[in-house]
Amino acid sequence: MNQATKDTLIRKCTDEDVAFVKLQFTDIMGATKNVTIPVEQLPKALDGDIAFDGGSIEGFVRIQESDMLLKPDPDTFVVFPWLTNGMRTARLMCDVTWPDGSAFDGCPRTVLKRVLARAESMGYVPNAGPEPEFFLFKREEDGTPTIEGHDHASYFDLPPLDRGEAAREDMVRKLTDMGFEVEAAHHEVAPAQHEIDFKYADAVTTADRIATFRFVVRTVALQHNLHATFMPKPKFGIPGSGMHVHLSLFDGQSNAFYDESAEDSLSTICYQFLAGVMRYCHEFTAITNPLVNSYKRLVPGFEAPVYIAWSRGNRSPLIRVPARRGIGTRLEVRSPDPACNPYLALAVIIAAGLEGIENEMEPQEPVDDNIYEMGLEERMTRGIGALPGTLAQALDAMEGSDLVRRVLGDHIADRFLTAKRMEWDDYRTKVHEWELNRYLGSY
Repeated sequence: MNQATKDTLIRKCTDEDVAFVKLQFTDIMGATKNVTIPVEQLPKALDGDIAFDGGSIEGFVRIQESDMLLKPDPDTFVVFPWLTNGMRTARLMCDVTWPDGSAFDGCPRTVLKRVLARAESMGYVPNAGPEPEFFLFKREEDGTPTIEGHDHASYFDLPPLDRGEAAREDMVRKLTDMGFEVEAAHHEVAPAQHEIDFKYADAVTTADRIATFRFVVRTVALQHNLHATFMPKPKFGIPGSGMHVHLSLFDGQSNAFYDESAEDSLSTICYQFLAGVMRYCHEFTAITNPLVNSYKRLVPGFEAPVYIAWSRGNRSPLIRVPARRGIGTRLEVRSPDPACNPYLALAVIIAAGLEGIENEMEPQEPVDDNIYEMGLEERMTRGIGALPGTLAQALDAMEGSDLVRRVLGDHIADRFLTAKRMEWDDYRTKVHEWELNRYLGSY
């Protein structure tokens, strides 16, 4: 980092009376971590000299090789729009490196950067825009989260039905103060469910923003005595929370997905990218939908994208092509959920699309009918497959995927699979309330 950039950040901290700086990064599972330093240590941090114990971070390194360094990205500097103990705090997103400064294979941000470098070598810059959903639940008097909603509103409802509007608008204000361009915010279909959409950007910036978004939403919810959860399916019988991702490729100032002379103005590159995502989607689902609970959302009947198909308007397939053309031509991948690691999720989706381009893949015909109303025989006849139905199935597909391993690298792939196999075994060996209610009195 050059001296002018360092001087600019130090001056910003002085001008805004910043007392502390959070050096943030994510672990392999997507949890945001941070090392907080007093602002006086910022010059040292900008030189990449802040060390931390990587052996204490899940999936990073063994205890005998635990020293790691944080390399801040100066473009991610922002001051939080609230006071902590009466003092201002700033944030920098970081890459994780080895002590010698070389890239650490276990850093999710580095994984995404590798995929973007591959796209650049092909002449493309991938852009991504997310639609994260979340629930706002009440807290017990001691602060313990509940699954009791504070409203009975539904899609696009207004107050007084939407009792979460004040908290949601506060979230939007805070995000805007931090440089987000929020495009829309509204109540979602389920009671106590909300969505805030922000403008697309290059994939690394978008992943940084998703990580920041989750932190801000939960912080502001707490200020309103509510609990914000990005758990995909916290309650039975209502829709779960997804994080649809809109993707496009730019070559210079032009959208490579747009071709005015082609059918429906979609380019060959667009169709090839689409075909790649469809070809590998079952292999990367463990990354985009990483929890046991993720597969309680991915069931038919709640507009969840269970089936591997695409459409220009129909919302029942996995991928939708929104109507806008020109610079706004894009694909909407509907399967990811907001519990995923945004860096790894974007990395595997984009890599799948790039594979489609490199191998000149062709997608199947679009499906404009409601797939949820089709029987198994009709789906099979039309070549419509399905995403994995459980985390175990998704892990099996991931483990056999050459593409996912190449994208993630052995370090992340092996540690992710090990951790998630343990999570699945823990779930499947427990006796759950449903089993007791169903069987205890009858057998």
